[in-house]
Amino acid sequence: MTDSPDYLPPKVWTWDTENGGTFANINRPTAGATHDQELPVGRHPLQLYSLATPNGQKVTILLEELLALGHQGAEYDAWLIRIGEGDQFGSGFVSVNPNSKIPALMDRSGAKPIRVFESGAILQYLAEKFGAFLPTEPAARAECLSWLFWQMGSAPYLGGGFGHFYAYAPTKIQYAIDRFAMETKRQLDVLDKRLAVSEYIAGDEYTIADIAIWPWYGGLVKGRLYGAAEFLSVQDYTHVVRWADAIDARPAVQRGRRVNRVSGEPAEQLRERHDAADFDSQS
Repeated sequence: MTDSPDYLPPKVWTWDTENGGTFANINRPTAGATHDQELPVGRHPLQLYSLATPNGQKVTILLEELLALGHQGAEYDAWLIRIGEGDQFGSGFVSVNPNSKIPALMDRSGAKPIRVFESGAILQYLAEKFGAFLPTEPAARAECLSWLFWQMGSAPYLGGGFGHFYAYAPTKIQYAIDRFAMETKRQLDVLDKRLAVSEYIAGDEYTIADIAIWPWYGGLVKGRLYGAAEFLSVQDYTHVVRWADAIDARPAVQRGRRVNRVSGEPAEQLRERHDAADFDSQS
């Protein structure tokens, strides 16, 4: 990676493990398992394998919200996947998610276990399974799913684009930072204009669209991502800030953020979750 105007891409690209910056060891240009490593299985039907990144938080927040509504079938075991140590490339994890990304879910409640990967797919699967946080009226459902997939398509520009080049790349490249900062601010403006006329993302109800978008864009305006709140002038997006604060105050959201967390204050961490009582102690 270089900021030199003299750089020309080679005729054939090769993987340079020395030049990937922070978190370079979690990526590689090939798929599949690198080692044998079975996944643990707990006592609940839902087995989650994850880490408390924004994508991981989506699922634990939804599960905690479902439990708060009284859906006891949403009890789950959350196992920590240490992506910095390569757990996502173990044979057991790859069998659940061939893309080797967290989160991944196994539903063992039926006769045949069901695997679900990609965070948006997991949210939709669980919302449909329990009949909650996804409207059934056609227009409202379409609005909710449209925003859910907006997040899935937009967040890579925030995380892999802006976050990578602003916070993690080994060289600060102005063009890359400017390009992705512009897109991130455009996305914040999309949300701000929507939330100026709607209490929640998809309308008057709190849905999986909010649960998907909040860990990324709510986390950004709350100052939790990349140390970039001042740089992006997040305070200007007043409706996003209002919405982010309201969701941040939900007890289930506060619990969900703690699950599979390995950074921050010890009181914010619950490395594995196997029972609701686990929140009363640090793990």
